Amino acid sequence: METTRKHKVPEMEGFQARWYAKNRGTDAQLKQYRRQAAEVTAGLAAGAEILEVAPGPGFFAVELAKLGYRVTGLDISHTMVEIALEEARKAGVEIAFRQGDVTTAPFADESFDLLVCQAAFKNFRQPVTALNEMRRVLRPGGFAVIHDLNHEATSADINREVDSMNVGVISGFTVRQTLGWLRRRAFTPAQFEALAAESDFGGCSVTQAGVGLEVRLTR
Repeated sequence: METTRKHKVPEMEGFQARWYAKNRGTDAQLKQYRRQAAEVTAGLAAGAEILEVAPGPGFFAVELAKLGYRVTGLDISHTMVEIALEEARKAGVEIAFRQGDVTTAPFADESFDLLVCQAAFKNFRQPVTALNEMRRVLRPGGFAVIHDLNHEATSADINREVDSMNVGVISGFTVRQTLGWLRRRAFTPAQFEALAAESDFGGCSVTQAGVGLEVRLTR
């Protein structure tokens, strides 16, 4: 039986969610989302269906939709869903954002070709259950890509990451403190491999880059 992680991270609602959205929506980060969207969909068939788990303000989902994919977003935060819907409206793309928990994903089996999850997996209290649900909603041959903090990232790595965000001095200090705190919750590459092995995926590949990890899992 899976062990539930002890410390729960509160869902971002209200002012906190809007502060986060502001700091994730800088020109530098939007450019990074565009690059990542192109990279993660390389080789994906036109019109494929994508689920983003914990899309937050929806910036990455918007970039995926701009590429012509059918995108759905699932976030536990009501405020984030509101923000993401507004971002999609402003961008002129249609995305089905909805509120819900990935451990009980409200989707039928084999609904998506690709699943993405950015900067959120470390906060899931039941990571193996989350992975099992991710696999359940993927079609055979589909794959999941998880980007998250690396528990082994150094303070220097975090400083370089925040500097690249162009969020200003005051917000930069807050973001550094937040990343330092979140790093304690994050997984190491070996821990991710162990979680994937325990899950229905049975395994994964992990790549390290800067403060983060890219985890790929195939159904």
